[in-house]
Amino acid sequence: MAHTFQRARNEEQRSQRRQAILDTTASMLTEMPVAQVTLNELSRRVGLAKSNVLRYFESREAVLLELLDVACREWLEQLEGALASGVDPGAPLPERGDRVAAVVAGSLADRPVLCDLTSSQAAVLERNVSPAVAAEYKRAAIANVGALAGSVRARVPELGEEDALRFAALCVMTTGSIWTHTQPSAAMIAAYEADPSLAALRIEFTATLRQVLEVVLSGLLARASR
Repeated sequence: MAHTFQRARNEEQRSQRRQAILDTTASMLTEMPVAQVTLNELSRRVGLAKSNVLRYFESREAVLLELLDVACREWLEQLEGALASGVDPGAPLPERGDRVAAVVAGSLADRPVLCDLTSSQAAVLERNVSPAVAAEYKRAAIANVGALAGSVRARVPELGEEDALRFAALCVMTTGSIWTHTQPSAAMIAAYEADPSLAALRIEFTATLRQVLEVVLSGLLARASR
């Protein structure tokens, strides 16, 4: 349902408009992929002229970058609890590493909107924003990578601080890449159905991400042990 807004006359009202834009965009992302979210449809749903939406966010991409940060912080809060309950601190190192990879992959699979936003980050969302918005997002992203590294290292203390940051950064990049390759178009799905041999390289998101994270983590640990 579209909102109906009067002109914002104070900071509280401006804050309410900004939050309404974010909330409306978040709702749209539960219905459609990032690529289909447009300023025209967002403006219609939020009940503001497109020019007024642009008073609060400089572009569609700026809205989506902020939502990406929000979604990432929410995921990290949930992940900390999932790792605490899902990884036995007394288990052997290889088992702990594999459990960390499995928990991280499973928790991301449960958040398709976050994965979709992550897959669009570098190629789309960072391409139509000002240096100020880009810098603000990157500061938030660095903080989020640091938080992920801390959560992982708490379960795998054998991983050095620098390698924990490497693992966290690679986790983000790998998530975006694998998500893109596990969301085939309607035409590709039809091709797979018509000729199953074409699906030989079709991959499943959770299992593939888990396997990649296992390899990365075990490789970093092996290198550290030398």
